[in-house]
Amino acid sequence: MVDINAALIRQLRECTGAGIMECKKVLIEVNGNIDLAIENMRKSSSVKALKKANNIAINGIIRLKIFHNYGAILELNCETDFVTKNINFLKFADKLIDAVGIDPEMDLDTLVKTFEEERITLVAKIGENIQIKRLSILKGNELGSYLHRDRIGVLISGFNISNTLIKNIAMHIAASDPKFIKPENIPINILEKEYEIQNEIAIKSSRSHEIAEKIVKGRMKKFKDEISLIGQIFVMDTNKTVNQVLEEQDAEIIDFIRFEVGEKTIQDISKVNIGNKNF
Repeated sequence: MVDINAALIRQLRECTGAGIMECKKVLIEVNGNIDLAIENMRKSSSVKALKKANNIAINGIIRLKIFHNYGAILELNCETDFVTKNINFLKFADKLIDAVGIDPEMDLDTLVKTFEEERITLVAKIGENIQIKRLSILKGNELGSYLHRDRIGVLISGFNISNTLIKNIAMHIAASDPKFIKPENIPINILEKEYEIQNEIAIKSSRSHEIAEKIVKGRMKKFKDEISLIGQIFVMDTNKTVNQVLEEQDAEIIDFIRFEVGEKTIQDISKVNIGNKNF
């Protein structure tokens, strides 16, 4: 039996915005399983809109750089926001990303081992724990990037795309956080889970099976558009979707990687590989 303590209740409240007693009740019913608690609350319609559940209280910065036909992006973590402005911390982050430029086959384990002594020295100097959290590389002939306040970074590859458009799409990805490029890229298990949730909600709120089916169909289309890049409304022209903007210039997005400081990816998406990305 899991101890339903204050920390667990607070975690569920941060994800759902629901009240203390409701969170405690649901957690008891599911023996402390946060993911199942959220799912059950959605099915019962007690949660109207989930808060962003992919952020945890970790500070740090994102660094990215394009080197010829590939780009690299990494996250360096620390304990407080104060350290993210420390000149030694910033120089260490820059040194890490430059190291990937020297070796395009660099992976996270190798990067960590190579700079472990330097990291330990920096920890002693600054007085906070510092960790190289993740590293990813994106290859392509037409690459773009965008870094937002050192906290959100995007690498993107395209085909037949201008420098201006690829930069604008990267900015869109930073703001809108798509998980996939196209609806057909969404794994069936994610669609089935969302269909199950929406179907239960629709059945409870409708008087007939036919109406429920129409409601679910509309909500599933919206769900797929919201997590797919090309289905999203373009942030720089809200009269068009990203797909319409790309079609106007006969351009294509091949792949992208988006890092946000402290993010914790959704469990259902965490093991899905799309191109060079790990969601």
